Amino acid sequence: MLSIDPAIFLAAMGIILLEMSEASAISMSLSVDAKSSIPLLAASLGVVTVLIPTAFIGSAISLLPLIYVRLVSATLLLFFAQKLARSAKRSMKFQHLKNFPKSHKEEPKDSGVSLTAYTAGVIEAFEAAIVLVGLYPENYTSTVIGILVGVVLVILFSILLRSQIRKVKQAIMKVVVSSLLFSFAAFWYIETIREIDEIFIIPIFILFFLLVYYFSTMGLKELDTEITET
Repeated sequence: MLSIDPAIFLAAMGIILLEMSEASAISMSLSVDAKSSIPLLAASLGVVTVLIPTAFIGSAISLLPLIYVRLVSATLLLFFAQKLARSAKRSMKFQHLKNFPKSHKEEPKDSGVSLTAYTAGVIEAFEAAIVLVGLYPENYTSTVIGILVGVVLVILFSILLRSQIRKVKQAIMKVVVSSLLFSFAAFWYIETIREIDEIFIIPIFILFFLLVYYFSTMGLKELDTEITET
């Protein structure tokens, strides 16, 4: 008969929900913008790449250089963030003119987007694994069940939220995705220097959203003037 420790179960599920929700937010946004489920699958693969070995190698996972994973991931996010910001500016212009070109796509290439999503999955799984290795010796079964329940909840949440996000206009979606990538890039760069509370991701996101939105809408008034004059 299985012995379930409620405290260990809740702790394992909680850390999965906390860390995997961040990876889910990034991969889900990339998936919606790229009109493909591949980024979601890539992030899931990144999570599996870390969590499955963790169940067998235990505390050895804490010896891996997390700082380098954070730097690589942050750099990838920064690259696609600025690319999407420029794409958002073009989409804002097209939306303003009510003339969206159908033959030209501004989305990032899927291979790069998938790599970004995979890396996000890996880094968040690393951070979760550091906590999980301390729970395994206490009650292995409760930890594993907590992980599985947490993963299922994150997947369900992602599917439900993704269907709602798809209804958002493309230009605004690109502003949101770009801001999200800038936010996590900045957050992970900061974490390579010092640990900060994850609640700070909210004001960082708000700041980048305002900046990207301002950048994306610059020149629209001048565009109105040009159209009026012609």
